[in-house]
Amino acid sequence: MKLHELIKLKTKSKKRLGRGVSSGKGKTSGRGTKGQKARDNISIGFTGAGLPLYRKLPLKRGLGNRPVSVKPKPLALSKLNIFKKGSIVDLDQLLMNKLISKEDLKTGVKVLGEGLNVSLTLKLPASTKAKAAIEKAGGKVEYV
Repeated sequence: MKLHELIKLKTKSKKRLGRGVSSGKGKTSGRGTKGQKARDNISIGFTGAGLPLYRKLPLKRGLGNRPVSVKPKPLALSKLNIFKKGSIVDLDQLLMNKLISKEDLKTGVKVLGEGLNVSLTLKLPASTKAKAAIEKAGGKVEYV
């Protein structure tokens, strides 16, 4: 075993300020001499004597104030062809058949488009074009 192969048991401790002249960081503790910066903490926005920096900047809308518009996930009507004739389609059925994810339950789903070949009972919001296609296939929309 060599000296450089020994395991380090102690890490270097941080320099303790203001512990006497011989410590290397005594008296002024590395802050120089006098002046505002040598004394106490200065606020982050301090720019001299005038307005703080954050008050000079224009007022911007924060992310916390912004209204969040939640739009439902669009679902193609042609994807509903996997269901059997006369079946009732709702969010639970879509989740079981993995057409939507659990996150989509929070925002909701809206059925769009055309291309349905099976008569279904839809208990979801749908566009007017999708409603017409469902009724043309012999199904109905029961969303209130």
